[in-house]
Amino acid sequence: MRNTAVILNDGMNYLLEKLGTLETEIFISHILRESFDYTTWQKEHYAEISIKELNMKAVEYVKTNPLFTQNT
Repeated sequence: MRNTAVILNDGMNYLLEKLGTLETEIFISHILRESFDYTTWQKEHYAEISIKELNMKAVEYVKTNPLFTQNT
């Protein structure tokens, strides 16, 4: 497993690449300002869903929100 510094660096680089400097700053300031608990949120939204159903939802999401577009 990679160490925390490498993960944080990669995460910051990803944010900067996808959002740009200004939107990355807005994102980080919002995250720091909010008392968001990901574990609680995850349990509230996905506690009753099966792995199969979660996978089906993920596949559908990728179909409607492609990460990359293909040029044909």
